Amino acid sequence: MILYEYPCNERVRTLLRVEHLFGRLFFFADGPDVHHHQIALDTLFDLLEVSERTDLRGSVLQDLERQRVSLSSLRQHPGVDGSALDAMLTEIQDAAAALGAQGRIGQGLRDNEWLASLRGRLAVPGGSSPADIPSYYAWQIKPHEVRVNDLKQWISPFLPLYSGLALILRMLRDSSDIESLEARQGAYQEMLTGKTYQLLRTWVDADLGVFPEMSANKYVIWIRFSTQDNELKPQPVTRDIPFRLARCNL
Repeated sequence: MILYEYPCNERVRTLLRVEHLFGRLFFFADGPDVHHHQIALDTLFDLLEVSERTDLRGSVLQDLERQRVSLSSLRQHPGVDGSALDAMLTEIQDAAAALGAQGRIGQGLRDNEWLASLRGRLAVPGGSSPADIPSYYAWQIKPHEVRVNDLKQWISPFLPLYSGLALILRMLRDSSDIESLEARQGAYQEMLTGKTYQLLRTWVDADLGVFPEMSANKYVIWIRFSTQDNELKPQPVTRDIPFRLARCNL
């Protein structure tokens, strides 16, 4: 089964985008080849830019506090596993404390003159060539272990942000049961009564060769399955499609 996710608001969309960047960063930072490390550094600068455009740190801290308050209110609720609740509250508190202890995320990278210069050059197509930045080429031909250690040092200031973000998304994804449904003639529509969701998660069998295009608001959830033609252009399907759906909300 292939999982597709649709954020129902811009806050969750931003969290998913940043999660995607972290996934790419961790994958390529551990890569065996210098080309992997080039992509890791590019991705690190993408994360730095995202953190400059939005107050990610503040947003994640607010979400963690909101969940801490919400879960704390369940302590006296019958049927709640007290040990599991305490473990989750501790995890939230630890993530919030680590992130709250930081100042501006990635400030050390901004203060590093070489990284700041490299960041500007990498924004130019082909600007990372040895002819343009010989110091960058010199770094790339250093031993693998040296490059990996440098990347770990540059990534470390972002880890508290990642831990808080990953915790929020994990709680959001775990907040709903999964329901088996069918899209008649490739389309599924569900009318809502003013209830809003933060995230839709749709699973579909890879053998069907289709993907969902989703939208949602407080009135309706709409899912339309499509396939791709020889030029990869989406084409709506007109056959019934079985799928699974989770409506997530914290």
